[in-house]
Amino acid sequence: MAENKQINLTEETARRWLKERGVKIQDIAELVFYLQEKYHENLQMEDCISNVERVLSKREVQNAIITGIQLDMLAEKRMLEEPLQTIIGTDESLYGVDEILAFSIVNVYGSIGFTNYGYIDKQKPGILARLNDKSTGECHTFLDDIVGAIAAAASSRLAHRAAGVDRKD
Repeated sequence: MAENKQINLTEETARRWLKERGVKIQDIAELVFYLQEKYHENLQMEDCISNVERVLSKREVQNAIITGIQLDMLAEKRMLEEPLQTIIGTDESLYGVDEILAFSIVNVYGSIGFTNYGYIDKQKPGILARLNDKSTGECHTFLDDIVGAIAAAASSRLAHRAAGVDRKD
């Protein structure tokens, strides 16, 4: 029973923190649509939203979300020790731990997710452009990669299901 409460708390926290950081499910679903529209003739936004919701229901994904957002929040408050404060606060280009955390999300849905993630991480469409904007004073070093990874994982899930490869999730 205590484990169920923890699971619910983790999911509730992950979803609430995404929302508080300005990320809506619709924003992520739009990224899924961006990634998949040319491969699915009749793709509907509802399908994209549904796949995002399924990805967000995964405990591994929730753990990555709360870990990354917490680090971003601590960096904003300047509560990290140096040199980590500067590295995360400036989203230093040679710091790859944010991408590694994102890979833990992408990995849930297989290798196609890595391709989707790499593409969207370079393109930075939609919400990713805002999250990557350093002029706001907000720190989204981890969040931009997490959001891209959720979209990539949801895109992979959608592709697998459309191809009839994976129906168990």
